Amino acid sequence: MPTLSKRLRDLTGKVEDREYAPLEALELVKANATARFDETIEAHARLGIDPKYTDQQLRTTVALPKGTGQSIRIAVIARGENVAAAKSAGADLAGDDELIETIAKGEMAFDLLIATPDMMPKVARLGRVLGPRGLMPNPKAGTVTTDLAGAISEFKAGKLEFRADRTGIVHVRFGKASFSADDLLENLKALQETIDRNKPSGAKGRYWKSLYVTSTMGPSVAVDVTALQDLKQEA
Repeated sequence: MPTLSKRLRDLTGKVEDREYAPLEALELVKANATARFDETIEAHARLGIDPKYTDQQLRTTVALPKGTGQSIRIAVIARGENVAAAKSAGADLAGDDELIETIAKGEMAFDLLIATPDMMPKVARLGRVLGPRGLMPNPKAGTVTTDLAGAISEFKAGKLEFRADRTGIVHVRFGKASFSADDLLENLKALQETIDRNKPSGAKGRYWKSLYVTSTMGPSVAVDVTALQDLKQEA
């Protein structure tokens, strides 16, 4: 078992073994984000699903109202005029067969890949390199589309794709330590509502097992999910 640093031991000692009210949890996470950089704030939700069954898989997107606080590198696979249109809309990379060959070699200098429907037969051949990294374009996630400008704009503004891993845990970054606790709460609430709204049809029993929030270098804090669900999101 790895040895905790004195700094992390001290911060962990400030976290009680209980579920915190949402705003209280976020205020504590912010207070414990003491690194010399603007730490990312993450949510880790353990759900009562088994993703090995198709009717218990969760993969969707969430539009974080306050953004992520991070820049995202977007690549687009398209052809013809759509390549220029993607670049004009803010894509960091855009191309057709040449970009596909570059990705096939394992060169992926991007965080998100968008493709037009007509290019998906070629993109499908990249499943071996894209799949393990969670980068394969998917219509349900909004990353297979003809509206390239709209998709690029949304993802640059704070729209995130996420999925449950093989153990049924969702990991999502939803802000920075420099955000106010209220802004983090607004983003966390949007995430909770999205997870509830996209509950897999095959989910059985208790859906939310646990929810923790944490910063990059800080200890995790348990959140009272029921209290979060009871909060009213501002219009």
